[in-house]
Amino acid sequence: MVRESIEFCECDCIHEDTVRKVRSEMITEEVSHALAEVFRALGDPTRVKLLYALSRRELCVCDLAAVIGASESAVSHQLRLLRTQKLVRFRREGKVVYYSLADKHVEKLFQQGLEHVTE
Repeated sequence: MVRESIEFCECDCIHEDTVRKVRSEMITEEVSHALAEVFRALGDPTRVKLLYALSRRELCVCDLAAVIGASESAVSHQLRLLRTQKLVRFRREGKVVYYSLADKHVEKLFQQGLEHVTE
């Protein structure tokens, strides 16, 4: 069996200036938790499919359900989670609710992740 080697320092040296500089630029606990929640929301295949579909065009809940092959109830539940993380937004047109990606940041984040896994 081939074991993958884990690279680590062979000495116990800390580069104080580097550590101090990075610490001064470190994100806050609040921001790190919020970002972790965004990535957690992206960690579900159904939600990823919904985001992909919405990256193509605005869709209503019924159409989203048909596109990904899930019930409208299941899609609504997942959309609620994505809305909580501000990844999608909706608009109502009469009795129809249309969803889209929340903004260009979400589109860029999703596209970069997709490029990363498909290269």
